[in-house]
Amino acid sequence: MNPNKKRLRRTMMFLNAQKPGLIKDPYIYKPDSIMLDLEDAVAENQKDAARFSLYHALRSIDYRGCERVVRINGLDTPYWQEDIRCAVAGGCDAVRIPKTESAKDVKTVENAVVQAEKDFRREEGSVLIMAAIESARGVMRALDICESSERLFGIALSGGDYTKDLQTHITGTGVELMGARQNMVIAARAAGVQCFDTVYTDLDDMEGFRQDVETIHLMGFDGKSIINPRQIDIVHEIFTPSQKDIIFAEKVVREIDDKKAKGIGVFTVDGKMIDIAFYDGAKRTIELAKASGVYKGDL
Repeated sequence: MNPNKKRLRRTMMFLNAQKPGLIKDPYIYKPDSIMLDLEDAVAENQKDAARFSLYHALRSIDYRGCERVVRINGLDTPYWQEDIRCAVAGGCDAVRIPKTESAKDVKTVENAVVQAEKDFRREEGSVLIMAAIESARGVMRALDICESSERLFGIALSGGDYTKDLQTHITGTGVELMGARQNMVIAARAAGVQCFDTVYTDLDDMEGFRQDVETIHLMGFDGKSIINPRQIDIVHEIFTPSQKDIIFAEKVVREIDDKKAKGIGVFTVDGKMIDIAFYDGAKRTIELAKASGVYKGDL
């Protein structure tokens, strides 16, 4: 399995692949991933120019460890196959499929990625895939999509198109997205892949953005798509374990390891009743702290 499949992805920042000024140095803001967009951000008559810009950016810019994901055009367009070839040839880390509605969509893209890896002498399995879900049908088939390919590292909600399909609109309350969000997180967890939330477009409402991020964090998402560097710090703050959380997780792991060896199944840590069921969650907290660069312990 590609070791990057489970990497830290709290923030995924969208950038128009056609604009050199945007894609030349986004790593300075330290998002976990960047989304180089060949789809909605690029006009129909500018697709070739965007690919040219994308290819040379991928080949010449050191993104300092920031993951480079390319959003290709939809499978119902004449552009997606050349998008994949350009992205893979340039050296991208992953491609994002828009408007995914079935496992077949993922397999179609996977086959094209496999061929491109061969054609451009990339290591087999080096290019990962993520699927954007943008319709009611896609939400209902989320588990099939999540289980469609070993290359698929996660799924992402695209709220704008989804709410149009649902015959409603983005309200800012999150009510209209709740069903899709929960269904997608459940599917992703069942399949062992990651799940990412949709963008929050009102840059004048940072408090609303914070509340939105807190909500999806509590729901179990791995991260959030963003459109502006101003949003990065808030997401990273909420998705990075606090020192209090880390210290408690360390205590839980150590106590369970100790008590398990002594045949004790239930005990207390800081006044809270704990059993073996807490072990995996505590280990995840420590692993997330390590990936976020804030862990100073020795577990």
